[in-house]
Amino acid sequence: MSGGIVDQVRDAYRTEVGADPAGVWSAPGRVNLIGEHTDYNAGLCLPIALPHRTAVAAGARSDDRLVLTSLAPGLEPVEVDLGEVSPTVPGGWAAYVAGVVWALREEGYAVRGLDLVVDSAVPVGAGLSSSAALTCAVAAAADGVFGLGLLDTEAGRHRLVAAAMRAENDIVGAPTGGLDQTVALFGRAGQALRLDFRSGEMSAVPVDFAAAGLSLVVCDTRVSHSLADGQYAARRASCERAAAALGLDSLRELSPADLGRAEVVAALSAEELRRVRHVVTEIRRVDACVQALRDGDWDEVGRLFVASHESLRGDYEVSCVELDAVVSEALASGALGARMTGGGFGGSAVVLVPTERVDQVVAALTERFASEGWGAPDCFVVTASEAARRDR
Repeated sequence: MSGGIVDQVRDAYRTEVGADPAGVWSAPGRVNLIGEHTDYNAGLCLPIALPHRTAVAAGARSDDRLVLTSLAPGLEPVEVDLGEVSPTVPGGWAAYVAGVVWALREEGYAVRGLDLVVDSAVPVGAGLSSSAALTCAVAAAADGVFGLGLLDTEAGRHRLVAAAMRAENDIVGAPTGGLDQTVALFGRAGQALRLDFRSGEMSAVPVDFAAAGLSLVVCDTRVSHSLADGQYAARRASCERAAAALGLDSLRELSPADLGRAEVVAALSAEELRRVRHVVTEIRRVDACVQALRDGDWDEVGRLFVASHESLRGDYEVSCVELDAVVSEALASGALGARMTGGGFGGSAVVLVPTERVDQVVAALTERFASEGWGAPDCFVVTASEAARRDR
């Protein structure tokens, strides 16, 4: 990533601090091709890193103060002492930033105060993991400024994943299963990552949409959502209760055939059974999608996208009317498949469409939103891109 927000945060740092930053680091947003709400159930996911990134210009201070500046409109600068960071301090957007530095110190790394200037091209509230792009960019910056060397090795990047997760879980109060942080720190250009949250295994899956004459379109409904509003946590708690009721460590241990067993049905409420059915079948859809991608069976990939959306809408109940409209309208306009992506309750959908029909599909979606009296969606083509890195 050259120019753009990298230059902006560097120049803003010079203005705010009166010196050059030690460097500029960035991390990507992500879109999950398939495998939703499976990470915290020890399941499988298949995300890609987006070309849209969050950039952080950073420099060390001689004290333990964090001086945080965001170039996003309406966000005020924040100052906080590292020793004061808690689930209530500093709160807001700064909690994501301060939480990462706090987590690294809690793990024994020699970090101290920082001047940080942040800007982002990742849409906020769109289900594209703007929060993980922020926390992982900050983690990369802290690593670089203090010479921790974690960004240089696979094991070190896993430690940065853990710090970013701890920031969200312990300081922000938004439970996260690790998918977003993992792809932000391990994504690869031209490849999806098959992530196994039971074994920790990662494997690359080539995704060359252009070579197949296809485009992956993200449609941001611009319906705001938040993982900290209780709905995500409620779904996660439901899965944990179901696993406990069945005497399992996680729902990963179930197969689709188990869903009809009398003892499984008897142990769960009707709602829990629906949640479990989504998780179990979604895990199977991930590997089916991996195989279809490797076979170049794009029609099957599209079918799996639609099946995933139907499960998320009906069994997991995390869709919304706008997301459902994107899926139905896209399919009617020639897309091979479409599904909501991310935590749900708004945000974005992914649409797999022949490249020559992209404009037609986007026009149909825009017209549908207008006819419903909704604000215009933001649709854009994405490719699989690179993980967190130093840019300057």
